[in-house]
Amino acid sequence: MKGIPNMGNILKQAQQFQAKMTKLQEELGEKTVEASAGGGMVTVIVNGRQELVSITIDPEVVDPGDTEMLQDLILAAVNEGLARAKEMVNEEMGKLTKSLNLPNLPGLF
Repeated sequence: MKGIPNMGNILKQAQQFQAKMTKLQEELGEKTVEASAGGGMVTVIVNGRQELVSITIDPEVVDPGDTEMLQDLILAAVNEGLARAKEMVNEEMGKLTKSLNLPNLPGLF
């Protein structure tokens, strides 16, 4: 019978973790990161849900004769934004797992 209280404690911790995880996911949806390419010619904002929120393109970079360069700049900015958002999520998840005395599992989230 000695193990039963521990099981109840584990279940309670799991419920607390789930509640904190849900709250963190909501908060991450509101947090954003910014990235740019081409010296700021293309700027993107990505949220913690890995969603592209906005793209800003400097009109000077829009050249109908060279759309390939614009496409490359957009790809570079979006990929950098997604990478920064992933870093932000991993950092926040690391804080959560540390607060619950769980091992930090990089790349899990």
